[in-house]
Amino acid sequence: MTDVKSTAVPAGVETNGLNVIDESERKGRPSSLFWPWFASNISVLSISYGAFVLGFGLSFWQALAAAIVGTVASFALCGFVSLAGKRGSAPTMTLSRAPFGVHGNRVPSFLSWVLTVGWETVLVVLATLATSTVLTRLGWGGGTISKIIVLILVAGVTVLAGIFGFDLIMRVQTFITIATAVLTVGYMILAASHIQWSAVTAHKSGGAPQFFGALVMVMTALGLGWVNCAADYSRYLPRSASSGGVVGWTTLGGSLGPIVLIVFGLMLSASDQKLADGVGADPIGALTPILPTWFLLPFLLVVLLGLIGGAVMDIYSSGLALMSAGLPVPRPVAALIDGIIMSIGAALVVFVAKDFLGPFQGFLITVGVPIAAWCGIFLGDLLLRKRDYDEPSLFDARGRYGSVQPIPLALIAIGTVVGWGLVTNSLASWLQWQGYLLGPIGGKEGDWAYANLGVLAALLIGFLGTLLTKSVVRREEATA
Repeated sequence: MTDVKSTAVPAGVETNGLNVIDESERKGRPSSLFWPWFASNISVLSISYGAFVLGFGLSFWQALAAAIVGTVASFALCGFVSLAGKRGSAPTMTLSRAPFGVHGNRVPSFLSWVLTVGWETVLVVLATLATSTVLTRLGWGGGTISKIIVLILVAGVTVLAGIFGFDLIMRVQTFITIATAVLTVGYMILAASHIQWSAVTAHKSGGAPQFFGALVMVMTALGLGWVNCAADYSRYLPRSASSGGVVGWTTLGGSLGPIVLIVFGLMLSASDQKLADGVGADPIGALTPILPTWFLLPFLLVVLLGLIGGAVMDIYSSGLALMSAGLPVPRPVAALIDGIIMSIGAALVVFVAKDFLGPFQGFLITVGVPIAAWCGIFLGDLLLRKRDYDEPSLFDARGRYGSVQPIPLALIAIGTVVGWGLVTNSLASWLQWQGYLLGPIGGKEGDWAYANLGVLAALLIGFLGTLLTKSVVRREEATA
């Protein structure tokens, strides 16, 4: 058994790692999933996503449709992945051993770890930059020393919650949900006077390439960034819990906040070009100039709570992914290791990188392609399985799932190669090699160059490829 679960830890620290949750520990209802998903996605960063979406050259109504469809579809994927947690009562990357094999699963586990650590880093960076902007406007500093202090505090809270684990996270997320929702509504009320409907509706329509580009950006920035850890939070539910409830509450919790905030961001950025331009360098700090001075501290609180809410869920899942990739340490230690890496990465971005948007989009698309392929494979495998997961085989390479399953690994490789060939990112110089398959549809300068179809292609290759090779799952289940 590759999991490490130790009881020699301080009281209150979760000892569960990659193991299957014992029947005595399974509790709650599907509705409890609403709180962590809502809290981790209520960040005011979604307001800036509105500017990103509109930046594709869409009308307000096109941007609205792309935002809603992209948000709901991506979190619906999280909802379906969450079903595996209910059925198998184990973390996502433990259950991923069923299609990939016990040792073969180290490949998607490593990819999952990269994605979650990357998101942790992004959220800590945003918290640091936004705090610096607010402190500067208040005349309280905002320079290097302030950034260092904020980075240490935000990273420290995130790591601490990640170490203590599930129960603390669920309690913290409930508080964050309520506090953030109230303060975010306050921001929207104060900023609403800056919306000019005539300017909003004046934006001209874009074509299908622009629409799909915005749609994919929303999907990768939201739900597709969570699919690899969705079962981590449903694994504590009783197996008798409603499947429809698991999918529905996960989708609702993840989608509700971003949809409201992105729509507001669309209207705000369409009315204020200066604000729309500013979010590229500081996605959250750029939202502060329109606020009265007295609301800057409440705004800072909502920013920190929202970003910490997302970072906490990421560091919890990144620790599990690191263990699943083969690191033989207890879950709290894995979370601590990830926290150190996260802090170093955040410091490099804050103090070395020249802008935020380029590295951010490059990261989302590049890692999003193989994760989309994995998601398609995982969901296809979940759909084909009629029996419960064989728990001992998830930890034994000699069991039903074997050591390495070549077909899923081949599918993730094919999906990645095809996907990277159909995406581009002009804002990140280190990714200019991408887009090598765009020639037949106009090349890297054509209309479809920035539609990022590679993400959708990778998802479909993984899903359809798994369904076409269903005999593999049938042979496994025949041995039960």
